[in-house]
Amino acid sequence: MNMKSSASRLETKPRLGAWMSIGSPVIAELAALTGFDWLLFDLEHGSGSEAALLPQLQAIRGTNTAGIVRVGAPHPDLIARVLDWGAHGIMVPHVNSAAEAEAIVQAAHYPPRGRRGYSRTVRAHDYGLRSPEQSPTPVIMAQIESIEGVNHAVEIAQIKGVDVLFVGPADLQHDLIHSTHAAPGDFTECLNLVVAAAKGAGKETGILVRDPADVPHYLGLGFTQIAIDSDLAILRKSWQQTLFTLDSQV
Repeated sequence: MNMKSSASRLETKPRLGAWMSIGSPVIAELAALTGFDWLLFDLEHGSGSEAALLPQLQAIRGTNTAGIVRVGAPHPDLIARVLDWGAHGIMVPHVNSAAEAEAIVQAAHYPPRGRRGYSRTVRAHDYGLRSPEQSPTPVIMAQIESIEGVNHAVEIAQIKGVDVLFVGPADLQHDLIHSTHAAPGDFTECLNLVVAAAKGAGKETGILVRDPADVPHYLGLGFTQIAIDSDLAILRKSWQQTLFTLDSQV
């Protein structure tokens, strides 16, 4: 099943994504043509602006790759805008409670489930050529990036409309270093708690990994939505390796 079809019907088999941090439609198109299941367009920490998002979504149209947008904050206008532009789903950072998760779901859904503004002529509905009722339900990935988020993962997973609990490893590890007293355990234990919370609610878990060799480890923990590095990091490491190789030869 394609991720584009519906948030609530995501497959449980592993699906591989990649972080798009540069904001280039050419890189997005290449990544999609390469065969990633989904791409994450990062409006929180990425270099691309909102203005650069639409060309990237257009670049992957016609491929089997879904476009997920990480908004910088859970603001309803930001969420509605990227969905209107044709994102297949959203990722929201720093989700720490069920109330926050519920507000995100409401921002992403039309009434009666939510409060998203209704327009028939946006790109998501082929500019009026397709009925909004025919459009797929957006995928919603809630990022668990703090000890508080881990502690409330069970409640967050129970919110109808949240499809994936997506661990932000850098922020979570940072929080664990500075707030050890509040942690339910070490990093691995926190991962296990998030996976268990998601499975208990029939939801999925995701994580960003930097080394493809680590993917089997996270699959073994129960993660099914795995992003493998970012366009920026892949270019950086490749260029560093190129120069290192040349420096050793000349």
